Amino acid sequence: MDLSLIGRRALVCGGSQGIGKAIAQELAANGASITVLARTQTALDAVVGLLPTNAGQTHSSIAVDMSDEVALITAVQNAVESGGAFHILVNNTAGPAGSPLVESPVESLRNAFEQHILTAHQLTKILVPGMTACGYGRIVNIVSTSVKIPIDGLGVSNTIRGAMASWSKTMANELAPRGITVNNVLPGATETDRLQAIIERSARIKGQSEDQVRAHMVAEIPVGRFAQPAEIANAVGFLASPSASYITGTSIIVDGGRTRSLT
Repeated sequence: MDLSLIGRRALVCGGSQGIGKAIAQELAANGASITVLARTQTALDAVVGLLPTNAGQTHSSIAVDMSDEVALITAVQNAVESGGAFHILVNNTAGPAGSPLVESPVESLRNAFEQHILTAHQLTKILVPGMTACGYGRIVNIVSTSVKIPIDGLGVSNTIRGAMASWSKTMANELAPRGITVNNVLPGATETDRLQAIIERSARIKGQSEDQVRAHMVAEIPVGRFAQPAEIANAVGFLASPSASYITGTSIIVDGGRTRSLT
């Protein structure tokens, strides 16, 4: 199995912490040169400092707020012009705040659509020409198992994640003739700051302790524990590799068996 990414360049969004950080480390371990993108320069610097520099690897960062469309487009275009084409794009953005959909303001849906769908679309439009010229492209979107089964209390997230999956499937069909694959990774409950925030919110609403909420969530997972970010990153590493050249337009669930649906 060929997982080598030597000579490839990857842009990892949300790469300063959690799943994004783990993905940057996984792709770098497989030989890719990494550009991590997030808001905070100091956090990005810390991640870049952890990445290996073997086989001519060079790593960099882009500190930009992804909600600032003009700044984002400018920064990524500059990165392409100065460093060359990106072969791998990982769309990874923090999920919307939790609440029932009926109680969510319209603005929260609009903001989530812009942050997830429009940002991924803008980045793809910037990077696809370079991928096409290289004959190698991997776009991997970090989404959610709510694509398969909606999660109670995450109404806006459920809605936007479904839209993201449809965008991905459409883009996969259009880009396949160019040698570019587009796939989704659907993480289950993963030990990140977002999971902790969900647990804290649930505990407040239910009047339970965080330990009780955590234990209930773990009890729903057949493997009996939450995922580690590196376990999500492993799936991304495979999809970004040459060995995944015939896999496109699909969503891979990485959730310890919690999602009960067959497809």
